[in-house]
Amino acid sequence: MARTRVRTPRIARIASLVALSAALPLLTGCGSGDTSSSGTGNPKAAGRRPVVVATTTWEGAFAKAAGAEDVTVIVPQSVHHAPDYDPKPSDLAAVAQADFVLYAPFEPYAAKIKEAAGSRAKLVEVNLDNDPARAGVEVTRLGDLFGTKGAAGQWKTRLDGEVKKLNGELKTAWPGGKSPSVVTQVFTAWAAGLAGATAVGTYGPEAVTPSRLATLSAKKPAFVLDNAHMSTGTVLPDSGAKQVDIVNYPGEDLDLLAVYRNAAAELKKAMAGS
Repeated sequence: MARTRVRTPRIARIASLVALSAALPLLTGCGSGDTSSSGTGNPKAAGRRPVVVATTTWEGAFAKAAGAEDVTVIVPQSVHHAPDYDPKPSDLAAVAQADFVLYAPFEPYAAKIKEAAGSRAKLVEVNLDNDPARAGVEVTRLGDLFGTKGAAGQWKTRLDGEVKKLNGELKTAWPGGKSPSVVTQVFTAWAAGLAGATAVGTYGPEAVTPSRLATLSAKKPAFVLDNAHMSTGTVLPDSGAKQVDIVNYPGEDLDLLAVYRNAAAELKKAMAGS
């Protein structure tokens, strides 16, 4: 679907952030002498909970899974492509009070936000991969960073149990009792693993070229697992493959486990109708 809003050039957006930083003392109440919640110390050493700012709900969910309780998300859930977001003065205020700012490599403005806010928060790049094994490793890493290893370990136990349960349910839903062949977008391969499906090819994040389309169609997949946040429309038209939208980003509740449950529900529906 074509977009009609005008995108502000990234350089201009960054310049506006720097300009906004001049107004930051008014937004954050600087001069009050109260630094109890600001990101100026080590929360682990101080024995207090970490203050985390995450660029999107995806990073926010990883933070929550790792045991962080004070998590602020900058980019609204309605913005599917985070680099399109134009940060606001309130975002700078939140960053100024943070101990940690979590971001992904495809969100290059994160460091500029931190700089404009004058924050001493630790900038943490998060590996946004919902593959259960990789997600568990990342949550464990963040828990160690936040000083919340116990909570991170408990979440990983819940993750392992949830994935085992969903995997079993999906295997019983296999059409004809056989592992279905699938083509996945590069950021939805984890869903194929959750279903125990046989991945025969990947595509993206760029649009599928005619030659790539021919190659993937020749694999005769039963399903295409598309990325709901980066969809380019029907990936393999006329191939007979059923396309399933997979959502990577959690909701406002920052429940990462719900992402797995929702993906499993969509996969079960698709397999039941095949």
